[in-house]
Amino acid sequence: MNAILIIGHAPLAHALRQCALHVFPDCAQVLSAIDVQPNLPPEETLATARIAMTQLTKLPQVDGVLVLTDIFGATPSNVAQKLVDGATSRLITGVNLPMLLRSVSYRHEPLDALVARAVVGGTQGVMQVAITAPQNQHRRTNDKDHHDHQQ
Repeated sequence: MNAILIIGHAPLAHALRQCALHVFPDCAQVLSAIDVQPNLPPEETLATARIAMTQLTKLPQVDGVLVLTDIFGATPSNVAQKLVDGATSRLITGVNLPMLLRSVSYRHEPLDALVARAVVGGTQGVMQVAITAPQNQHRRTNDKDHHDHQQ
């Protein structure tokens, strides 16, 4: 099984973790989060992230760690790049809730397959939703401008 470490700008990482635990309460032990605080030196965040990574990799059921960060090139991503080794840990940036839920769902798959599923879950979770006129609402005859109003 793979563990998941979320590193993001405060309070995103912990908020995403709480959302995932709402749906998958059984994954608490293998799902960790680090919120990068403003004005905190990156070295301190890296030290915290190394501790979290060590704790996850020492779990007997964990084979690898998927690290998810919010924005490529920002401090969370830069810290994570120093953590991952490409063999037993991988990094994906641009985390969103669909990506995280997909990752938790498939955490038992090999790390390469998990990375692929996470990316697909994240991209499929982003879509434009068409806005249509409200259903079953009749136009009032005393409406002077005769515009349909959306609610």
